[in-house]
Amino acid sequence: MSNTKVLPLLEPASGEAVAPCCPPLTERPFTAEEAETAARMFKALGDPVRLRLFSAVASHEGGEACVCDISDVGVSQPTVSHHLKKLKEAGLLTSERRGTWVYYRVEPSVLAAMGKLLTSTSVAA
Repeated sequence: MSNTKVLPLLEPASGEAVAPCCPPLTERPFTAEEAETAARMFKALGDPVRLRLFSAVASHEGGEACVCDISDVGVSQPTVSHHLKKLKEAGLLTSERRGTWVYYRVEPSVLAAMGKLLTSTSVAA
């Protein structure tokens, strides 16, 4: 018996695919707009609490997490909400309200774009 599980692809709420923010760092210099976009993303992830929240959502079973499941990061609930808002503003998370709870997810295209940004196509000797 296999423990492999096929996860469904999630569509962004707007129905449009999330565009990658920027080309790989080794492809060409960023334009001013690409640098602003990447800086916003890295700034959002530059806070340890935000990085923990992002990681908690990205690694949560089913690809999404209720705020009630990820809020134990050593800060108050209002502070968790503030950090989640900053991650959403940076385009790293999306959310959906279901009753009294909000569920967060990282779009697969966001993770792919982040990986592509940091992937080098050539190896320096």
